[in-house]
Amino acid sequence: MGWFLTTGFGVYGWDTPWSGNVRDDVGRPDLFIDAATSLERAGFDYMMFEDSSVLPNIFEGSFESSVGRGQTIRFDPMPLMPLVAQATTHIGLIATAATTFYPPFLAARLYQTLDHLTKGRIGVNLVTASPHAAAQNYGLDKHVEHDKRYEMADEWMRAVTALWDTWEPDALRLDERSGVFADHEKVHTADFVGEFYSTRGPLNLPPGPQRRPVVCQAGGSGAGRDLGAAHADTIVSAVVGADAMKEYRDDISRRMIEHDRKPQDVKVMFLVSPILGETEEEAQEKKAAMRAAQKANVRAALAGMSYFTSMDFSRFDLDAPMPDLSKNNGHQSTMADMARSGRTLREIAENHRTIESVELVGTPDSVAVQMKEVMDHAGGDGFLIASPVTRKNVSEIADGLAPALRKRGLIRSDYPHATFRENLLEF
Repeated sequence: MGWFLTTGFGVYGWDTPWSGNVRDDVGRPDLFIDAATSLERAGFDYMMFEDSSVLPNIFEGSFESSVGRGQTIRFDPMPLMPLVAQATTHIGLIATAATTFYPPFLAARLYQTLDHLTKGRIGVNLVTASPHAAAQNYGLDKHVEHDKRYEMADEWMRAVTALWDTWEPDALRLDERSGVFADHEKVHTADFVGEFYSTRGPLNLPPGPQRRPVVCQAGGSGAGRDLGAAHADTIVSAVVGADAMKEYRDDISRRMIEHDRKPQDVKVMFLVSPILGETEEEAQEKKAAMRAAQKANVRAALAGMSYFTSMDFSRFDLDAPMPDLSKNNGHQSTMADMARSGRTLREIAENHRTIESVELVGTPDSVAVQMKEVMDHAGGDGFLIASPVTRKNVSEIADGLAPALRKRGLIRSDYPHATFRENLLEF
C-alpha cells in the first residue's frame, strides 16, 4: 500500500470542510509528518510526493486558476524528506525528480545523500515533465517532444546508475585502527557518455544504505511503460477497470522479461480514492455530495486538464464531443482514454478527478473485500491511495480501512527489514 500525494509538498483542503488548520500547514512539515506516522502505523510501504516546477497560466491565459485556491502551489519536496524520515522509522519516502531538468550528477548525489539522511528509505519518482512553461523555466524555448523525453529519461537513468556504482560495495572501510576511511582502489570514475548526457564521476560520497534508491515511475504510454519496465522498482498505473489492470500488469511483466528482469522485481500499484462511511448509505451519500460539488465547478476541472496537457480547454465547446488530443506533449494515455469515451467535454469535466482504476465506495470492511476481489483478478501488487492529504482522510484510511485489510491478511503488520527496498520487495 502507498499514498500518492497528488500535489506533492503543496496545499491540501483549502476552503473545504475540515480545513480549519490549512493556513498553518502551508509550507510546514507538520501535516506530512502526521500523515507519515499514521500511515506507518497502518502498515503502508511508501508515500510518493508528486512535484512540478511550473505555475501555469494556460487556462484563460491567467494565473487565477493556479493560485486562487492553491491548486498548483508546490514547495520543493527534497528538503521535506529528512524531516518526515526523522519522525518515522520504516515507511518509504519517494520524491519526484524531472529527469529533463536534473543533471544526472546532481540527482545521483542528491538522492545518495537523502538515502543516508533517511537511513535507506528514499526513493526517486521519474517524470519527464510536460508543460512548455516548465521547460522555459530551465532555459528551453519549448519542451522536448514526448517520446524523445522518454529516450532521454532512459539514458538519464543509466547515467545516474553508473554514478551510484562508482563505489564498490566494500569500498567504505571506516577502519580506525589503520586510519583508512575508504579503499581508494575501489572507487572509480563512471565515464558515462551517451547521446544526451555525459558524466565523469565518481560521486564524492559513499553509497547509501540501499546503494540504489528505490525507483518509481508512472507511465501509461508505450514509452512510459518501457521506461518503467527497464528501471523501476514500483510502477504507478491509473488504467480503469479490473480487466485493464490485468492487461497492464501482464504487459509490464512481458516488457520486464524483454529487459532481462524478473516480473516480481517490480511492484505495480493501482490508483484508488476510497470513499468510506460507517454504513453503506453514508458512503453513498458522501459520494453523491462529492460528485455534486465537482459538477458545480466545471471550471476548476478544465483548469486541471489544461495544466497537464498544456492546452487551454476554455477555448473548446463544452457540449461537443471531446477532441482527440492524444498527440499532445503531455499525458497522452489519459487524453486518449477521454477521447475514446465519446462523452462531451462538459461530461468529462463534470466527472474529472484523479483517475481511479476502480471506484471504491462503502464501509471499511466492504471496501477491503472489493480491493481483494479486484486484485485477485488483476494480478497486480497493491493500491496507491490518491485522496487529498487531509488529517480526516488519512485517519479514515489508517484507522478504518487498513485494519479491515489487515484482518484479511492483505496488508503488512510489521516491517522486518531495515531499508525501503527490502520491505517493498518482501512479498
